Amino acid sequence: MEIPDDLRSVFSAEVTEQHDSFVIEVPEREVAIGDVQDGEVYRVALLATETTAPADTEQRQTKERQTQQREQTQKRETQERGFSGPPVGEGDTRTVDIESIGEQGDGIARVERGYVVIVPETEKGERVTIEITDVKENVAFGEVVEREEYYE
Repeated sequence: MEIPDDLRSVFSAEVTEQHDSFVIEVPEREVAIGDVQDGEVYRVALLATETTAPADTEQRQTKERQTQQREQTQKRETQERGFSGPPVGEGDTRTVDIESIGEQGDGIARVERGYVVIVPETEKGERVTIEITDVKENVAFGEVVEREEYYE
């Protein structure tokens, strides 16, 4: 497949029915970073996914249950530690939302008690699953394991 040089944006979205037409929502992030402008007209290409919607829904629900179980376990372990020390450890995995971008361009997420996790190569508004690679008393560093879909 040939990709044109003027490609502006790539993202995943569901096609939904609204009244007498079908709609593809453009994530706010695409407009915020300036690649897409509100009110402009664009040519859109659609690529089929390899999974069907019911399988996606089932996968998403399974992933959500696993995340909830992991967070409950981590919360229980944190309580057992009596809130002493960082709430994460090296090798832990978490699904986090990137809340802001630091001075050096790395994503910043927060976990229990507002503890900061720095995640390179992410953008504000992204939801990513990370693995904690380094833990300090007041900050941890993580690497992206998986980027979550916008509409999960």
